[in-house]
Amino acid sequence: MSKRRSGILMHITSLSSKYGIGDMGSGAYAFVDFASSSGEKYWQILPINPTDGINGNSPYSCSSAFAGNPLLISPQMMITDGFLAPSDIEVPASLALGKVDYESVSVFKEKIFNKAYARFQKSLERADFDRFVHEEQSWLDDFALFTVIKSAYGGRSWNEWPVSLRFRHPQALKDFAKKNKAGIEKAKFIQYLFYHQWHGLKKYANSKDISIIGDIPIYVNYDSVDVWCYPLFFKLDKEGELKFISGCPPDYFSRTGQRWGNPVYDWARLKQAGYSWWVERITHDLKLFDYLRIDHFRGFAAFWQIPAHEKLAVFGRWVKGPGVSFFKVLSKHFKALPIIAEDLGEITEDVVGLMKKFNFPGMRVLLFSFNGDIHNNPHVPANYPVHCVAYSGTHDNNTIQGWFKREANPHEKANISRVLQKKFTPGSLHWTMIEVLMKSRAEMIIIPMPDFLGLKEEGRMNTPATKVNNWQWRIKEGALTAALSQKIAGLLKKTDRFNS
Repeated sequence: MSKRRSGILMHITSLSSKYGIGDMGSGAYAFVDFASSSGEKYWQILPINPTDGINGNSPYSCSSAFAGNPLLISPQMMITDGFLAPSDIEVPASLALGKVDYESVSVFKEKIFNKAYARFQKSLERADFDRFVHEEQSWLDDFALFTVIKSAYGGRSWNEWPVSLRFRHPQALKDFAKKNKAGIEKAKFIQYLFYHQWHGLKKYANSKDISIIGDIPIYVNYDSVDVWCYPLFFKLDKEGELKFISGCPPDYFSRTGQRWGNPVYDWARLKQAGYSWWVERITHDLKLFDYLRIDHFRGFAAFWQIPAHEKLAVFGRWVKGPGVSFFKVLSKHFKALPIIAEDLGEITEDVVGLMKKFNFPGMRVLLFSFNGDIHNNPHVPANYPVHCVAYSGTHDNNTIQGWFKREANPHEKANISRVLQKKFTPGSLHWTMIEVLMKSRAEMIIIPMPDFLGLKEEGRMNTPATKVNNWQWRIKEGALTAALSQKIAGLLKKTDRFNS
């Protein structure tokens, strides 16, 4: 980052689509066009790895750090690319609802994946697929095998599989793969569809001078292919069961802290292995994104470790992370580390030192600026350093209008004019806040799309510490108007952030 620029936070699931969920089809390309015509430089998304209903379809709970989420595959693009015929797709009426219905979408897409794979099996054009399988072999073989074994055992977690499969006995894996050759190839084919569409979308975005900011969860699920394949890199017992889990102490979002439940890393063993798994992960992600926002960055300095048997996060403790040694290894492998550090919450000097040493910008969130002493609050725009990424809110916050109408207490409301250093009217508060952010010294500004639209709490993406009614917001068809684009462009020009 060296110039004053701006971007939009908009997850793919929230894009417009007639298939029940945003995907990598025409809605994504239309969004890129909208962002480009508005003078934006960045498109920030949430993680794009596979999700599941058990974890509330959270993109931060993934079953693989490398695989793509099949739900984001566009049926429309599958027709365009010849993998489906128009007659293969019958869209259920239930998918026309405004919010994402993950269960219905999953059933619908599984049917069309079956049709596409049946068509592919009859095709002689396999060269591109074979090339993909060869290039992604390091993670794809295990992911496909994991997916099919899990399905064969009714979706049960890997620690409930037969011992020979649970502990990856070579002959057992070989025998299973031989008996389930078609299912394994189908799992690879679906990943091929995902990455074929993703790379096409990214190429288009880059051609419009839009850089994509990917979001990288620091942790993976216990029931993931990564933990199944590399149990020694996580704090498990000899039976493969969890000894400790991740979370965070009491904070802005929860008085008792958050018990995330992911396994924590055994950083000592990772270090002995040259952090190889993480090096491969970053290598993979830098092919997908132009920038990497690493969620819960402070976990590299110290992480909140909770004994697995404890039901409350408050019983955890801070444990030292890999720190400088980890990023020194990454720096040797990569010419550049375009990392944005999610440094929200309780941030200590070791976290700050780590970010400064490797020149990683941190985050500022305007909605956090109205409490406490505004003179010392780092989220107040007047206190921003140049080298930071400033947001009106994140995926975990309410919208600006939702916050003002439902969450802001009298003290916070009284501080609004002081923080913004200007008067405001409630109905246009979102534009006032956006303009103040744009005028700030921060090099990069990211605004969630619901704030540009002035939505109330119906535009909220996630409420932390809850597992229902999250990740469902979708933009209404026709909301990305020329008038809105012109308004954003005018503001970016006014604040010297227009991407020309």
